[in-house]
Amino acid sequence: MPKESLLLIEDDPDIVELVQYNLEREGFRVASARDGERGLQEASSNHPSLILLDLMLPGMEGLEVCRALRQNRATKRIPLVMLTAKGEETDIVLGLEMGADDYVTKPFSPKELAARVRAVLRRAETKPGEVESSRISHGPLLIDTERYQAWLRGKVLNLTLSEFRLLQALASSPGRVFTRDQLVERITAGECIVTDRNVDVHISSLRKKFGADEELIVTVRGVGYKCRE
Repeated sequence: MPKESLLLIEDDPDIVELVQYNLEREGFRVASARDGERGLQEASSNHPSLILLDLMLPGMEGLEVCRALRQNRATKRIPLVMLTAKGEETDIVLGLEMGADDYVTKPFSPKELAARVRAVLRRAETKPGEVESSRISHGPLLIDTERYQAWLRGKVLNLTLSEFRLLQALASSPGRVFTRDQLVERITAGECIVTDRNVDVHISSLRKKFGADEELIVTVRGVGYKCRE
């Protein structure tokens, strides 16, 4: 079975050596880029299975790199884990809003990093039999669960993997109220730590992308969220 390829965008040579050594021991192939511009080139050319991205990079900052990755058709679906010393809640929320699928702060445990990488990769896999149909249609919303694409009034929605899974859960059962814990389970399949606050951030991001249709997602106070019937 071929090894899954990872791209580490990190300028600190000691961190690069640490991550490469430990993740290669876990069976991954790890390439690295020392700045954002080179990282974007590597991601677009080689299409890795997952990207590890530092926020504090020389020249092009990590958040700019994240935005560029999510706007590029060739890289927007690549799972992304932010790996950074900026561990304040505001930094984590901003990273998730920008499109990260997970967020690991420095200093970190190499074993925890490997576990989180595996968890994000598992979530990115298409698992047959999870839904009865590959397409979900609800009002102006259309979701293709096999291609991991969604459209609103015929316009493609540029969603992160977590946003897609969240929207898929809500739209598959219009009117049903999901608690935050249930939505966490749908997003992660119980494979990594995601907080209630993360769910709120993803909901807020979805509503922004819905624009005038933001009321498709309804807040049920004290409980969670539902997709409007």
